Amino acid sequence: MLWAAACACPTPNQDARNITLDTPQLLDQGRCLFRSILPSDTAVKVLLCVFLVMTIISLGINGCTLFSLGSSEDLSWEPRFALLKNLIVSDVLLIVTQGPTVIHCLLQKTTLPYGAWCVTQFFLNTVCVFCTMLTITCMALERYLYVCQAIYYISILTTKRLYLVVVLTWLISACLSAIVTALLSLGHKNALLGKPIIGLLCEPDTLEAHLGFPRAAAVFRKVIGLMVTLLCIFSYSFSYLRMYQEARNAVQPFQQVNVRARKTVMFYCSMLLLQLLPIFLKIASDALWELEGNMAMIQSLDHSGGWTSAGTLHIMLLVMLQVPPCINPLVYGLRNREVREVLPRLMRWRRENR
Repeated sequence: MLWAAACACPTPNQDARNITLDTPQLLDQGRCLFRSILPSDTAVKVLLCVFLVMTIISLGINGCTLFSLGSSEDLSWEPRFALLKNLIVSDVLLIVTQGPTVIHCLLQKTTLPYGAWCVTQFFLNTVCVFCTMLTITCMALERYLYVCQAIYYISILTTKRLYLVVVLTWLISACLSAIVTALLSLGHKNALLGKPIIGLLCEPDTLEAHLGFPRAAAVFRKVIGLMVTLLCIFSYSFSYLRMYQEARNAVQPFQQVNVRARKTVMFYCSMLLLQLLPIFLKIASDALWELEGNMAMIQSLDHSGGWTSAGTLHIMLLVMLQVPPCINPLVYGLRNREVREVLPRLMRWRRENR
């Protein structure tokens, strides 16, 4: 959808049909497309600072939390913290593939070229997004079992089943991502290799636009993405509402527990909305695309060279994709008393072993 935002620049399909561009021409085209998305140097500098800070903070917080969980024998084998480690690994992989790629494009002031890294980054990002959604779903269900089915918790969530859940989150995510990538490859042409895409990252819209909008890939991605999102929302809502109902059954001496449970449910539900904000934005853009149609959307875009609606949506999506990896270890890790207590002990242990 973003390729129409820069009508002054030759489109990849036009290049594939007419001429083979050399390296300087490809760089000029990439810079032209970059300026169609980010015409302001001030905006480029601000975004560069934002991505640098968010990447560093995310890697620092996730690395610290993962080290704490991995170094503590008390926490390593608890199901909720094992799922948290799985979530952190997914977030770190997402940041490592996204952050440096966007920062490089901002420094070079050019869009990302279509090639092996573009497809690899798209595949890994899709895997991480699916894995994050499935892991959050499993974490909510694990809390439901712990609170509402405490008698059967140990017998249901054994170590073997826990490992199976972790493996399945990655296996299902990889399979879904492989299908999406394979369907996208139906629009692949060798002449498109090396041509700059209309974006700083190979996210679905930019890659589909570059490959000529393969319909099967777009429909499959949107349907599966919507189903996984609804599964996550339903499981999360069911689990925390049931936990809140259990707390409401407390008699008068335990009203303090009731208030705390209400605050906990409200906190985690609000954090889920924040985590799903990039997904909601993507669903909204997909729905708008389907309602308006390709040609109507293209005609509605602003070709003046300023901030187009498509370019703004692309940048908003890139920024919001960095938010969940920053808040996930805070919400599910450092907010827990057990994790906070481990950190000082680890720091003392490291000083004593120097």
